Amino acid sequence: MKILYIAHRIPYPPNKGDKIRSFNEIKYLSEFHEIHLAALVDNPDDYQYEKDLQKYCTKICLASIHPRTDRIKSLLSPICGKPLSVGYFYSGTLQKKIKQWLSQYSYGAVICFSSPVAEYLFASPVWKSWFPDGRRKTKKQRPKLIMDFCDLDSDKWRQYSDKSLFPFNLLYRLEYKFLLAYEKKINRTFDRSVFISRQEAELFYTLYPKARSVCIIPNGVDHDYFLFRNSDLPVPEKKGPILLFTGAMDYYANADGVCWFCEEIFPLIRMCYSNARFYIVGSKPHPKVKDLGKNPHVHVTGFVEDIRPYYEMADISVIPLRIARGVQNKVLEAMSMGKAIVTTPTAVQGISFDCSNAVQVADTPSDFAESVLFFLENETIRQKYGNNARGFVKKYYDWQQNMQHLEECIRG
Repeated sequence: MKILYIAHRIPYPPNKGDKIRSFNEIKYLSEFHEIHLAALVDNPDDYQYEKDLQKYCTKICLASIHPRTDRIKSLLSPICGKPLSVGYFYSGTLQKKIKQWLSQYSYGAVICFSSPVAEYLFASPVWKSWFPDGRRKTKKQRPKLIMDFCDLDSDKWRQYSDKSLFPFNLLYRLEYKFLLAYEKKINRTFDRSVFISRQEAELFYTLYPKARSVCIIPNGVDHDYFLFRNSDLPVPEKKGPILLFTGAMDYYANADGVCWFCEEIFPLIRMCYSNARFYIVGSKPHPKVKDLGKNPHVHVTGFVEDIRPYYEMADISVIPLRIARGVQNKVLEAMSMGKAIVTTPTAVQGISFDCSNAVQVADTPSDFAESVLFFLENETIRQKYGNNARGFVKKYYDWQQNMQHLEECIRG
């Protein structure tokens, strides 16, 4: 079967949440189908990875978006009744290629990864032939349409609104309303709406009781990769307890989380362990995150080729997210490395299985610090939690096992 896969960001390298999921979907599907990939590139350096995707995709079209100018361009979207996100992730170049492919090839399925890219179908001439007068043609007359929402992006904007000051709180609230209406439209017209967890699906049902054809496909983690030990990789010298956070550091939720940790939690920990150090490992640190590095006990690394040495040296993985949707890959990766983890209820809300014996969950600065100190003072318990965490992801978050559900969506 030929599959058209449209992604809002090039799915390689798989070094951040959305790229990890989209890459593993493509990797799995390429074993059984011919994949035509249309994706956006927001970093010119990422064009070099097209050759890596050629192993899995028969055809590839990449088009640039420019974060600074396209943010301004997206401000016009609400005038047309569309979300800011749709304007931001829209490229005329990509639209032209998708239009050409849809007229040239007979696709068995079209998979859209992230809600804004549905616009490439809505704006294609073929859409009207699939839905004449708003009526749904049978699947024999058109491809099966699958939207992988991952998590509910509209609610993420609501969370931003709640934590932002004027005028951004109003702008984010507007985006929440427009994007939720857009997500409802997608659900009405697509054959399958995929979410990453039961919690995300239930939230969508709460906001849209008429939702139909909702599927849950959990994430996975390459637990063999994260078990791997490479003594040739440099490991920073250890001089005391080390706490670790990993993630893309230009992402608002990650930056907010580490700032909160450094300002309100880390000082409580250092009252008992004055030599404790906190490593923030991830690309493109926000200026506020860079400023945290002025503290001699906080290390902001920026991009690293391999995060495993940092996991290996860390005593505890801390994930202090106050804003989150879906399943956090950073939680799964830390589990897969066999690390003791302290996190917030927000960061694990997307995990549908009981992980109480694998992670410590705390909501307030004092409780968070107390959980970290508990692990630091009890090495045996720390190791037990780490072992439980690795067993947990091997049981519930295996890519090969979970991607079979995506194949069922396509076939079924």
